[in-house]
Amino acid sequence: MSRDRFVVHLPVLATDLAAAKRFARTITRSLGFLPDIDPAETTVSEEDAQFVRHRVFCDARLDGAGRCARPADHDGPCAPPRQ
Repeated sequence: MSRDRFVVHLPVLATDLAAAKRFARTITRSLGFLPDIDPAETTVSEEDAQFVRHRVFCDARLDGAGRCARPADHDGPCAPPRQ
């Protein structure tokens, strides 16, 4: 049985895009124990430009190790999620 997907928008105050991404990563990782959290789809946007979304996690596929859990646009090699 498939379920519909819904997106929860949780407005927060951040000083800039980098701070908003850090906050989103912290929230996503702290709720990672919940099976319905999809870190790969975590994005942030400005309040008045919600159609312009900025990806928070890299999300590149890793050979046999799931998806990269490092920040989007990171330097260096991708890394699997922490266990």
